[in-house]
Amino acid sequence: QVQLVESGGGLVQAGASLRLSCEASGRTFSTDTMGWFRQVPGKEREFVASVSWNGGWIDYENSVKGRFTISRDNAKNTVYLEMNSLKPEDTAVYYCVARRIRVNEYEYWGQGTQVTVSS
Repeated sequence: QVQLVESGGGLVQAGASLRLSCEASGRTFSTDTMGWFRQVPGKEREFVASVSWNGGWIDYENSVKGRFTISRDNAKNTVYLEMNSLKPEDTAVYYCVARRIRVNEYEYWGQGTQVTVSS
């Protein structure tokens, strides 16, 4: 059974940093794109960042460029999201995703981790 398990979320003040991790099990994703989405209650899920299998291609949603950094460790089957200079509008449930089918559509999704940024 394939599982993506996120960790690292929490409650922080504006300007702080958090590092999210997502460890995959059940299959390797070393040849697949992995990434992160986020969702606020009542709103659609929003793309945050993605990284290709070898890290050679990385994409970010405009509002997080320069503040968030995505990376991966294929030996650990893990993807990370380093979030700096957090803002209250970054508050959301963050979901790890793996194996992109098409733009913004992924086959595997984690259960999500809550990130709350207070002002």
